[in-house]
Amino acid sequence: MKKVARVHSAPAKHWVGNGFHVHGMFAYNDRVTNLSPFLLMDYNSPRMFEPNHGSPRGVGEHPHRGFETVTIAYQGEVSHKDSHGGGGTIKEGDVQWMTAGSGLMHQEFHSEEFSKAGGMFEMVQLWVNLPAKDKMTTPKYQAITSENIPEVALTNEAGVARIIAGNFAETAGTASTFTPINMWDIRLNAGKQQVFAIPESHNLLLLVLEGTVLVNGEHIVRASQLVSFEKGGKDVEIEANTDAKILLLSGEPIDEPVVGYGPFVMNSEEEIRQAIMDVQTGRFGQIVQ
Repeated sequence: MKKVARVHSAPAKHWVGNGFHVHGMFAYNDRVTNLSPFLLMDYNSPRMFEPNHGSPRGVGEHPHRGFETVTIAYQGEVSHKDSHGGGGTIKEGDVQWMTAGSGLMHQEFHSEEFSKAGGMFEMVQLWVNLPAKDKMTTPKYQAITSENIPEVALTNEAGVARIIAGNFAETAGTASTFTPINMWDIRLNAGKQQVFAIPESHNLLLLVLEGTVLVNGEHIVRASQLVSFEKGGKDVEIEANTDAKILLLSGEPIDEPVVGYGPFVMNSEEEIRQAIMDVQTGRFGQIVQ
């Protein structure tokens, strides 16, 4: 089994724009080890938003370069638009996978429909690193709807896993990735356990969104806690003490320098300076409203 390194409790929430009230579970400049290829995780735990008939809540136009953003909608709706022509609205169960690559401008707000109606809102946003050879790739956008995410029944009626990316039980996930990544949205039934096959070379992270679980028979993990693991070892055992909702992330680490500055993550300070200059000179384009 992979050995647990640490169970991380969620830090205090902070606002991203005025629409996302998140726990910053980790970021690329933190000292948490064995995160690669994942750079950042913001968890918007369930929050009720009242109906809003003014401007939608969210984050206005801002740049990205050198990585991908992945937004998983558990409750609520988000509308996205970028300067490369990508965009759309993700609803409950959907996933937005945006490759910033060489650079684009980006905005994301609560959808117009959700804003007017209000309701519970729950999201996870991840930043996924790109290897140096792909950091300047052409931007692209994958709109992954819930009905297109394969679902696999776990053994012994233990629950289900939705395969967003990677492979599980001979089932391939929907998302196209630049490096080997598993991203599984798991529901475990109370009193059930499951061993999940994880390659020895992968780094592994678990985010518990609901319930209480026992990891590898010895670590109790509760809602809004993140588990990081040491390098090496294969597989992980998760037992649900209550009905549980878990996001499992594993991936082949990218063994390259990570130099980040705000919305840019590259391999050198020179590349960061170039990204800033390119935004200032309009090379990231404009969002067409």
